[in-house]
Amino acid sequence: MKKYENRTYIIGGFFGLVILIFIIRLFSIQVIDDSFKTSSENNVIRKQTDYPRRGLIFDRNKELIVYNEAAYDLMITPKQATFLDTALICSLLEIDPLNLMKRIEKARSYSMYKASVLMKQISVETYTKLQENMFLMPGFFVQTRTLRKYPYSTASHLLGYVGEVNQRIVKSNPYYKEGDYIGVSGIEKAYEDKLRGQKGVKLLLKDVHNNIQGSFSNGKFDIKSKPGQNIQSSIDIFLQNYGEKLMKNKRGSIVALEPSSGEILCLISSPNYNPNELVGRKRSDNYIKLNNDTNNKPLFNRASLAQYPPGSTFKLINALIGLQEKVISSRTKFNCNQGFIYGEEKRKMKCHAHRSPLNLIESISNSCNSYFCNVYKEIIEKYPTTYQGYKVWRSYVTSFGLGNWLNNDLPTGQKGFVPSYDFYDKIYGKNRWKYSTNLSLSIGQDALLTTPIQMANIAACIANRGYYYTPHTVKNIKNDKIDDRFSIPNYTLIDSSLFEIVIKGMLKVVEDEELGTSNLAKMKDIKVCGKTGTAQNPHGEDHSIFIGFAPMNNPKIAIAVYVENGGWGSTWAVPIASLMIEKYLKGSIKRNILEKEMFHGVIDY
Repeated sequence: MKKYENRTYIIGGFFGLVILIFIIRLFSIQVIDDSFKTSSENNVIRKQTDYPRRGLIFDRNKELIVYNEAAYDLMITPKQATFLDTALICSLLEIDPLNLMKRIEKARSYSMYKASVLMKQISVETYTKLQENMFLMPGFFVQTRTLRKYPYSTASHLLGYVGEVNQRIVKSNPYYKEGDYIGVSGIEKAYEDKLRGQKGVKLLLKDVHNNIQGSFSNGKFDIKSKPGQNIQSSIDIFLQNYGEKLMKNKRGSIVALEPSSGEILCLISSPNYNPNELVGRKRSDNYIKLNNDTNNKPLFNRASLAQYPPGSTFKLINALIGLQEKVISSRTKFNCNQGFIYGEEKRKMKCHAHRSPLNLIESISNSCNSYFCNVYKEIIEKYPTTYQGYKVWRSYVTSFGLGNWLNNDLPTGQKGFVPSYDFYDKIYGKNRWKYSTNLSLSIGQDALLTTPIQMANIAACIANRGYYYTPHTVKNIKNDKIDDRFSIPNYTLIDSSLFEIVIKGMLKVVEDEELGTSNLAKMKDIKVCGKTGTAQNPHGEDHSIFIGFAPMNNPKIAIAVYVENGGWGSTWAVPIASLMIEKYLKGSIKRNILEKEMFHGVIDY
């Protein structure tokens, strides 16, 4: 019997302990923690995402070029939406009942228990009306968000835009949830991790009428959001805006760099669009409209994605390779009888009429095709085999950043194309071709392709006498630093002393009134060095090209201009580039007649 008496005590003690725990817990709930008193008065807690302020973007002169505006999303938690006054909700949102039910069904299919967006980016007026009627709409609440605003309505391809995340992003990145926004292109995408900040969580109390009563426990359990980092971009917004005006009614691009840093001063792709078009509730409709414009392709970033033959601008690189390989000097002359005769078939690479022979500096100034055909021939035939000669030539070319993406911070781009030896082997057979097979490489044609940003980089490389800094769009990040790769110089395989010879030729391109092809770029008090190009285009008129830099000594700007179907380089690219240089270095334009011609010039496509 004693045995069973002990069990009785044990069981009784256990139940006594349980009762004591309940008494202590009830005392805590009813007396100590008055947050549950609030719940007992028919209040519930809403867990709401606290979205951070997205980082601001400034230009290089600290001009604000991207900021945030308040926006509101109407959210629904289907399980809590026990009473639907469809007439009231439709009236407030200005939609029909069928539209409303489709949105509710979509929310239900996502989750009955999790909040999701019923309507995005409602107006301030609608938001005010909703707040007044929220007690009649259980299960609904308004989530505060921000939208991007672009005060200068320019630089769309460089700045990029923000859009809603897709399912692929949601599945691959746990930070993002359905309905979140993310940088889709440009700086917004490249620096998303810096700009987005960190989301927080707010615990809010609402009463039985769906009205917010304040923070739960005075915000004790909230997780504060962290605002995104502000970014100072490298671009000059006024130069950018000016360039876009010059390129109006034309197709092509302008890229300008600061040679001493690799900072992108402007990046223009034309036709373009107003970045504000891809903000707000009309974003989807505007995107479809822009995307369907297959004639102008305003969403296509020509500055980094378009690939063109460099044309005669490439003669500068062949001149430098020839000097480095010691197959020519500044005094070397070649005859030109309006062309270069080559091959067993005695084919002729044509050239325009000019006095002959010319030395290297004169041939750069006059853009003599025959001279650079000779240079290319001498480079390749210096070596025992075509393979060896071409391999050496190609290694020099790629050291200028051609044939690769430059490792810049633009989220999209093309590598261009510098054909390999294998490329020609596949076409003509192994070891069955020679310099004459791809002779047009000497004047920037054949299979050679470059992008405008690569050509601007070549101008910067020559301006620096043999090296370049990786082009980039950001100058400074608040409380952070930009990537180290942007401060490391990239050296070519050309000796720095040889660049002065080519630069003298580039100066004569602009200033020599007899031989120069870019006299429109000449300015009284600025030494501009440049080179024109006319890239062949099988689909119509040739492309007008110019690359250059200024001033000649201690250069501040390097530039590349491509005007599609613009004909001679001197027709469109030269005057546009020279006006950009004048605008950047002087801040104003004195050549008003030339400026007016470029502003109002139209190319029919």
